[in-house]
Amino acid sequence: MQMAASTSCCSTFQFDFPSAFYSQTIRKKPSAPFHLSTSYSFLSHSTCKISSISRSHHVYPPIVSRLNDPIIDDPTKQNNIPQLQIKTGSWNWRGYSIRYQYSGNNGPALVLVHGFGANSDHWRKNIPVLACSHRVFSIDLIGYGYSEKPNPSDFEANSFYTFETWAAQLNDFCIDVVKDKAFFICNSIGGVVGLQAAVREPEVCMGIILLNLSLRMLHIKKQPWYGRPLIRSFQSLLRNTALGNFFYKSVATPDSVRSILCQCYHDTSQVTDELVEAILLPGLEPGAADVFLEFICYSGGPLPEELLPQVKCPVLIAWGDKDPWEPIELGRAYEKFDSVEDFIVLSNVGHCPQDEAPHLVNPIVESFVARHATPQFSLSTKAT
Repeated sequence: MQMAASTSCCSTFQFDFPSAFYSQTIRKKPSAPFHLSTSYSFLSHSTCKISSISRSHHVYPPIVSRLNDPIIDDPTKQNNIPQLQIKTGSWNWRGYSIRYQYSGNNGPALVLVHGFGANSDHWRKNIPVLACSHRVFSIDLIGYGYSEKPNPSDFEANSFYTFETWAAQLNDFCIDVVKDKAFFICNSIGGVVGLQAAVREPEVCMGIILLNLSLRMLHIKKQPWYGRPLIRSFQSLLRNTALGNFFYKSVATPDSVRSILCQCYHDTSQVTDELVEAILLPGLEPGAADVFLEFICYSGGPLPEELLPQVKCPVLIAWGDKDPWEPIELGRAYEKFDSVEDFIVLSNVGHCPQDEAPHLVNPIVESFVARHATPQFSLSTKAT
């Protein structure tokens, strides 16, 4: 979950702060002719129309991949699958406490990776279903959920909250906790984490599913040279002044979180009190604001289009076509890479398909894993 791109962002520029925050922090647009179109999963996103369509109004056609592989013919059948209990664990990684959830005793290992502003609870509709035939793990990336949140100022020499850090965490998690190769199932920014992890240690990852992969439109390489000073100034203002904490407090409320979620869920009936609480409560933990501000000031690191050519494992991309933050028209550019075996369009689904339409996503995961699973291979120690 992350940035919504304007197709004209390189030709017409007008400063347009994300509407999710704009109405609560800044009342007047600067006159400078610069366009900044962003969306940070859950907590920062560009303008979109809130849909009033409920699930009862949706018609989900059978999904068929470009491999002519029928994925699902009856979405309601997921409701009849017996579900296993989800357990919670704690893992010590480099001296930091990391929360994860897990379920299932047999089958290939899956590691579910959330997007920015989310946590492992965002997979609560997927874990018990997938666990019937897989060993499923869902991790809180460091800085998010109920994992520890080190203060970014403690790492003055180098930024801590980067894709390199999260990729290392993901690979180490497979080695220390999963103790096996795994498939990475990722949403939004989590997709960049999964790709970076697969590039760093290709022997760990058996395959990746990317759900509405982040386009990273605020990356320095995707901004015009004359807009970069403004971006840096704005980021410095958020990180180094009281405005940042005020900014965060204005959106870390139930009403704001619900409003932001209703932007990215096409079926807004899925934005329940349970979901709002699952996203908001970890964001009220000590240190959460510092992590949030650190990440929205992060304009470097890898781009998906730089990582996909380096990935050695198969990749499947699935995209909700009603995503207002990561337009499918731009996402389709990723299907051209050799590592991408399939690009599946999820009709009438928004930015978080795993939660909005789990009855579509779960069978896609099962089908992909079945095609690529190999006999169990222990990763109890790092390769040398």
